[in-house]
Amino acid sequence: MFRVADLRNKIIFTLFVIVLYRVGSHVPVPGIDFEQVQRLKEQADRSGVLGFLNLFSGGALTRFAVFGLGIMPYITSSIIINLLEVVIP
Repeated sequence: MFRVADLRNKIIFTLFVIVLYRVGSHVPVPGIDFEQVQRLKEQADRSGVLGFLNLFSGGALTRFAVFGLGIMPYITSSIIINLLEVVIP
């Protein structure tokens, strides 16, 4: 399996990206008040909606991690830029 260089490089790159994402989901965003984060975590345990969103982010949403938002900001900004290209050529 690792004799094919292209396949080996793809597997190593994929593992690197997974490890990078996992590390980034544990790095907190600077400037966050962690007392408020603790209150938010308690509220997320009681509330269904915030707990549900936190489930999809792997718990990174209530940790206020760097990669907690996932790919949604990129997708949203891409849609907005595409819509603005029509208005502002």
